[in-house]
Amino acid sequence: MKAMLCKKYGPPESLVLEDHVLPAPGTGEVRIRVRCAGVNFPDILITEGKYQFKPDFPFSPGSECAGDVLSVGPGVSDFKPGDRVIALTGHGAFAEEVNARAVKCLHLPDDIDYDLGSAFVLTYGTSAYALMQMGKLQPDEWLLVHGASGGVGLSAVEIGKAMGARVIGTGGNDEKLKIVTEHGADHVINYTDGPFKDKVKEICGSAGADVIYDPVGGDVFDESLRCINWDGRLLVIGFTSGRIPAAPANLALLKNCSIVGVFWGAWTERYPDRHRQNMEIMFQWLREGKLRPNISHRFPLAEVPAALNVLVERKVVGKAVVTMD
Repeated sequence: MKAMLCKKYGPPESLVLEDHVLPAPGTGEVRIRVRCAGVNFPDILITEGKYQFKPDFPFSPGSECAGDVLSVGPGVSDFKPGDRVIALTGHGAFAEEVNARAVKCLHLPDDIDYDLGSAFVLTYGTSAYALMQMGKLQPDEWLLVHGASGGVGLSAVEIGKAMGARVIGTGGNDEKLKIVTEHGADHVINYTDGPFKDKVKEICGSAGADVIYDPVGGDVFDESLRCINWDGRLLVIGFTSGRIPAAPANLALLKNCSIVGVFWGAWTERYPDRHRQNMEIMFQWLREGKLRPNISHRFPLAEVPAALNVLVERKVVGKAVVTMD
């Protein structure tokens, strides 16, 4: 089979497309014919050796995919050959076939296409957990979503609206922010126009936002602490800015607010049944039109480096995907 391989750490251009031998699925694993794979920020980090998990060389990046089960390993009873599935692979999905742990797979409903399936679980799963379990978002609360045109950001906007919140999205590009509005945001703020904290307070009232969803970190996190409401929840999703911030404890005290870490991957390991329940809700909202995943770029397997680079260059609105057909 063909796979896009990382043989040494480096930029996306260092990846090579080669024939690769995939072992038979082990205990608790399923072998999947990949139809489509989602492109995510961790795929860049793992290629550069900056991710917390470092597979042995050579390995293929690609942390999620949708496809068909080819075979199952010992101990697998929930899946059989021919099943349509979505898989969280961690790595390996930028290939024609991949082995995935069965506990990390979900049945892909027949009415959902492979490309949507491959672009769905990581982003919408993260945001569902963040807003439902960790943020405890309530109807009519103000939700501030940073990086709102990105994969997790746009999913948070849609889920927030589906939960009855009033949503503000931030970003640095007016054209992208138009799409954020089309996906449900009540207000958008271009942070290149100046500090956003005063604009947030103007929109929400002097108190500020009740829940803040932050995949950016850095200066965005620092400023968010200055526009959060009393009893607010600041959700730490990631650090795409490149700087991990340090929170002044006095601000958390004065605002009586919570700074909440969101480690969705570890949560799915500990509570797989709760994760599946969240995703059943997401699939239903998708059918009802409350969620509309936006795929702005599609690439063949041979162009995985280009797929990763459009993410680096912040050209993606929603998700990019790699297709095998």
